[in-house]
Amino acid sequence: MLKIIVNGCNGKMGSVLTKCILSEDDLELVCGVSPDDKINVKYKTYQKMNYINENADVIIDFSHHSTLDDVLSFALKTKTPLVIATTGYNQDELNKIYDASKKIPIFHSSNMSLGVNVLVKLVKEAANMLDGFDIEIIEKHHNKKVDAPSGTAVMIANSIKEILPKIENNYGRYGREAKRTENEVGIHAIRGGTIVGEHNVIFAGHDEVIEIKHSAQSKDIFAKGSIAAAKYLVNQIEGYYNMNNMLS
Repeated sequence: MLKIIVNGCNGKMGSVLTKCILSEDDLELVCGVSPDDKINVKYKTYQKMNYINENADVIIDFSHHSTLDDVLSFALKTKTPLVIATTGYNQDELNKIYDASKKIPIFHSSNMSLGVNVLVKLVKEAANMLDGFDIEIIEKHHNKKVDAPSGTAVMIANSIKEILPKIENNYGRYGREAKRTENEVGIHAIRGGTIVGEHNVIFAGHDEVIEIKHSAQSKDIFAKGSIAAAKYLVNQIEGYYNMNNMLS
């Protein structure tokens, strides 16, 4: 029985994740964490990680980047493996995650979907082979999403930069002098309706265009991916892990 604490249990993804955990016989939802103190759920909840009295095998974090210090503090204090699926971190916050991973196992991915991570691998291969092609990333999400561009779009852009280090990100275009430069990846964010998540990477060359696209049909894919990551992480020593480690 894998015992799990969910940080951000009352958010859109946290709610999906808790339902998935409760539906599986080999998983136990120890408790959830949410700043809302009036949650009507069948499991125990806390407003902050450091208020928790129970022990667990792993923490899954689907919250907000502002809660990072709280979740890292608890994970380090209790030596609990941590799966981080939250997006929107700046470089200082990412450095905190890297530093903490020297003491406990941490699995960090901006997207827990297996399909998205396959897309990233395909994009890297395409970037390596399609010399001189212009690259654009378009991401679409629901109208409640706070951060832009999505963490997944940034992850895709960073993977391209591994292959083409001179590339710079251009977050949208506006104005009369907005001509595309040679060494850039355009990243564009669309927000509307109830779009779960869609990422489209365009490679535009002379008289030909290649598109690599992933569409999420429900949030379950991210919840199930984070559970798979949790099952993987509990068998690891301290260190920084991601989908590449789990899928290799």
